[in-house]
Amino acid sequence: MKKVFLILLMLLTVVVFSAIRIGVFEPLTGAFAAGGQLTLKGIRLANEMFPTVINQKVELIVLDNKTDKVEAANAVTRLIQVYNVSAVIGSYGSSLAIPGSEVANRMKVPMMGCSPTNPLVTKDKEYVFRVCFIDPFQGRVMAKFAVETLGAKTAYIIQDISSDYSVGLAHYFRNSFIEFTKNSKAVLGVASYQGGDQDFTAQLTLAKAKNPDVLFIPAGSYGDAALIMKQAREMGIKSVFLGGDTWEVPEIIDVGGDAVEGAYFSTHFDEKAMTTEMTKKFVDAYKKKYNEEPSAFAALGFDAYLVILDAIKRAKSAKPEDIKNALAVTKGFQGATGSITFDENGDAVKDAIVKKIENGKFKLISIVKP
Repeated sequence: MKKVFLILLMLLTVVVFSAIRIGVFEPLTGAFAAGGQLTLKGIRLANEMFPTVINQKVELIVLDNKTDKVEAANAVTRLIQVYNVSAVIGSYGSSLAIPGSEVANRMKVPMMGCSPTNPLVTKDKEYVFRVCFIDPFQGRVMAKFAVETLGAKTAYIIQDISSDYSVGLAHYFRNSFIEFTKNSKAVLGVASYQGGDQDFTAQLTLAKAKNPDVLFIPAGSYGDAALIMKQAREMGIKSVFLGGDTWEVPEIIDVGGDAVEGAYFSTHFDEKAMTTEMTKKFVDAYKKKYNEEPSAFAALGFDAYLVILDAIKRAKSAKPEDIKNALAVTKGFQGATGSITFDENGDAVKDAIVKKIENGKFKLISIVKP
């Protein structure tokens, strides 16, 4: 009997340790929690739909980076050193993804970004990739849309000085807006605030004095963007509001109310715009599981998981270096958010979507090719 018990114990141990572990570090609490939680919904759904690869179970190890840069770096360190993960997914928020990516690259474990769009996330890091487009493209998309579709001739920018994402996107929008208007003075000014501020009177007073056609608000947090728009309308500012991909969370409408009506933003996903077979599978499964419309962040989380599984399958290995090598040659992978091909920097070459907040919902306006 004792011998049988020992054999069963050994078999159980083999099963436990044969699982492939994928680490996840997302902001599940703090200012970025809404985006992190939406992303995790997509990752968990993907794991439920595709729970195995190369005849092994895939186990998710999820850590909360608490919307904190130090916690983000620590979370990736723990995932690699304590949990011995084969790959890492995360994080919503470029300011969190950047320190996490530095750790992953240094420790030679592949990291897949879902929605962090700042170029520094992948720059000079052979182990770091992402399934989203990047800010130079996103900034250009919104500047072109403002000038060519909305007919804007002037713009004003309000940026979060504490956010790598916000400062970077503001920079790329500004340069592109000047290019498209052919007017070096078309951007009437840039005002800054600290993420988490509640009163934007000073910044909005400066903007109101300039009376710009569009007010670009690349906020790192949807909460900041919603409050800025709300206070702007209360002050009588009539400009059209523009933003980036952090806006696509339902809470921006809850917080901003009528003030956010008519605002436009760039994002990564819309079920009407994406036509892959995986898009339909994802949308149907997501609605069935969560009883809500899927967000871009959930779709990107879903794809981040699938791209890693695809690399493991092609490599026939869960060793970090083998996964990294397979990821580097990914071409035309058909995900929920469209076709994914990584360039030499590990960045996905993807379409961008422009949406409008209309009648309390997100409405597809256009698709922009890179």
